[in-house]
Amino acid sequence: MSRLPFYLIVGLLMVLGIGTSLHRHIQMEVPWTPGELRQIWEVEAIVDFTALGEPVRVDLALPSHQRGYRILTENTASPGYGLSFLQDETGRRAQWSIRRATGSQQLYYSVRLQVTDDRRQRQVSRPELREISWERPYDTAAAQVIERAWMRSADPYTFTRELIRDFNEDRQGENARLLLTQFERTALLVRLLNQAGVHAREVSGLVLEDGRRRQALTSWIMVFTDEENWALFNPRTADQGQPENLMLWETGGRAVLEVQGGSNSRVTFSMLSRSQPAAAAVRSQLADDTLLNFSIHSLPLEEQALFQTILLIPIGALVVVFLRILVGIKTSGTFMPVLIALAFIQTTLPTGLIGFLLIVAVGLVIRNYLSYLNLLLVARVSAVIITVIAIISIFSVLSYRVGLNAGLTITFFPMIILAWTIERMSILWEEEGPKEVLIQGGGSLITAVLAYLAMNNPWIRHITFNFLGVQLIIMSLILLLGNYTGYRLLELRRFKPVTED
Repeated sequence: MSRLPFYLIVGLLMVLGIGTSLHRHIQMEVPWTPGELRQIWEVEAIVDFTALGEPVRVDLALPSHQRGYRILTENTASPGYGLSFLQDETGRRAQWSIRRATGSQQLYYSVRLQVTDDRRQRQVSRPELREISWERPYDTAAAQVIERAWMRSADPYTFTRELIRDFNEDRQGENARLLLTQFERTALLVRLLNQAGVHAREVSGLVLEDGRRRQALTSWIMVFTDEENWALFNPRTADQGQPENLMLWETGGRAVLEVQGGSNSRVTFSMLSRSQPAAAAVRSQLADDTLLNFSIHSLPLEEQALFQTILLIPIGALVVVFLRILVGIKTSGTFMPVLIALAFIQTTLPTGLIGFLLIVAVGLVIRNYLSYLNLLLVARVSAVIITVIAIISIFSVLSYRVGLNAGLTITFFPMIILAWTIERMSILWEEEGPKEVLIQGGGSLITAVLAYLAMNNPWIRHITFNFLGVQLIIMSLILLLGNYTGYRLLELRRFKPVTED
């Protein structure tokens, strides 16, 4: 029979597992290792204005996901105000409203931003060219300034740089000085660019500096070469490109703050930078799962904690399969060591080993007595289960009385599994003798300890919980191991005499 379908299934599982894991790491920036830190910016915007005793509506532009920054959470504080978040072609805005307000008012908006390695340019709609009209003599001055910069340029970007430099003090001519007496610098440059046929708009950005308070937005010029490509220019220095510490706050060409029913309005910004574990930084993003971004983070915290342990079981199963198929270690029960390893995670390894050995030893003594009663299997196993519960209860009480609180964690042992382990070992003792009991019991214990060491590793716990594609990779490895039909490592000792000869 052809093995091609089998290997195709294994390969498909491996590719899907690796692909989904890489997607979460690259697209969602989930780290491969625990303990990685991410830089987080906390920015707070304070809107101050004086209400005039009439209905008030306040519109504030809000930032969006962009090059180098991703929004994690947003919060507002506006007692008594209604609040809505609006989205249109110009961007996101927060709108506060109230039927009547009087006197000084303050509205708060805060956002947590994660610094990312994503350097892809954000898609921004290109503005339409505006019809520009000037009064005399500004029309002549504007035309001469445009002509001078146009002759020294080759494309929209170089034209913008030359135009900005013509308004710097070292190159500023009479025409430029005349225009600056009538118009604000950034708005003037955008008007001149539009008149020259260059698509451009004024945008507002926030320069992020740790610990700064009462900061204002700065104006920048966004220049387009086509529908998709654009570049940012500093209207004061003509520098092209977005600085690393600049976050674009408003890119739609609208006012950052609009207040109806109030006067003396302004918005100021305070910011603080801090480091945070990467897993915690992206948790809010992982909660909004899609089919390709499937994760446990969308569940309540209690269920997340449960799945964090459940997702470790395939790791233990892989250890058992490897030790039994390739190494040849015998165990009492196929996957009993995995459940014992889970108990070790709850109890810690020293406490778990002592508790396991005590329970099994005492259980074997009592089971030996039950064998003389000639009970049926179901009744005998039930009696062993009750005995195991009694042993665990007695050990827990005694350890608590003598001040060993670690002994209380013995209750995490799977009682049914322990009862069946004692039953199997007792039958094995009667049929094969104590040597086989020691071989299988010792093999079970060694396998459980190795599975515990693998499952309790912080890196493995992080990977299995945050990358569900790892489960597909483990499945493919187990299928490959299950296809092995060669010698086990412990069987090779039979050939030792051959090598000696």
